[in-house]
Amino acid sequence: MLEKLKGCGTALITPFKPDGSLDESALAALVDWQVREGIHFLVPCGTTGESVNLEHDEYISVVRITLEAAARRVPVVAGAGGNNTRKVARLAEELEGIGVDGILSVSPYYNKPTQEGIYQHFRAIARAASLPIVVYNVPGRTGSNILPETVLRLAEIPNIIGIKEASGDISQIGEVCTRLPESFRVFSGDDALTLPVIALGGQGVISVASNEVPGMMAKFTEACLDGRWPEARAWNRKLYPLMRANFIEPSPIPVKAALAMMGKISEVYRLPLVQISEGARKKLAAVLEELLGPEYSH
Repeated sequence: MLEKLKGCGTALITPFKPDGSLDESALAALVDWQVREGIHFLVPCGTTGESVNLEHDEYISVVRITLEAAARRVPVVAGAGGNNTRKVARLAEELEGIGVDGILSVSPYYNKPTQEGIYQHFRAIARAASLPIVVYNVPGRTGSNILPETVLRLAEIPNIIGIKEASGDISQIGEVCTRLPESFRVFSGDDALTLPVIALGGQGVISVASNEVPGMMAKFTEACLDGRWPEARAWNRKLYPLMRANFIEPSPIPVKAALAMMGKISEVYRLPLVQISEGARKKLAAVLEELLGPEYSH
């Protein structure tokens, strides 16, 4: 299903019950709603999904529930990243066995590997599983940047098909879009940079905001991809306050708070994440009310 992977993919949050356990029914309902709203693909168990706080069996359950609820209507690209290369490779192999369409793999965090280390890490994962792999570059969280030269090397590995770029460096993203083959997919990892990344040649966004407004984000991304720039700029102007509010505190705290306000999930996190502060909650509620109406921000 990944031959034409493009558009808006949701970096799905993971809902928990008040007792802290996985909320399977809320997750299934969230996935079904996402698909019905027109989202183009789904990314469970990424960093937005609090993957590092999930036990292994919970991790696999989240992916299975997403696959079942999506029911082949859209591709499912599961998160499989970390700083233990052998562990990530085993996980990628396991995910391939349960039928995901691809994996999104974040660059190793904390270790701060060299560019050669980053290359060898992803090469090992690509050898472990034949799944299509989208590499995830987010230096602000990992402590290291995947440079364009390294991306060029990774693109030569047949099953590494794209990159989620959240470096925030538009010049670097432009270099990647310009120097790599057109078949190599570049996704914005920052909602607020969706428009310029697609204008440079990117294929879409892996989005936090689409958890809350999947239909709007899908239409925004489609307008960008179709080159309907006045419409795209209007969507960007409309959605920008939510894009920024989602990072008023570390993600996924605000987006889970917003979804709880919308009645989609219970507002439950796992330590070290905690509930949003009251000041930030008020700002987020005001943004939701402006975008969706007062019934969504109580």
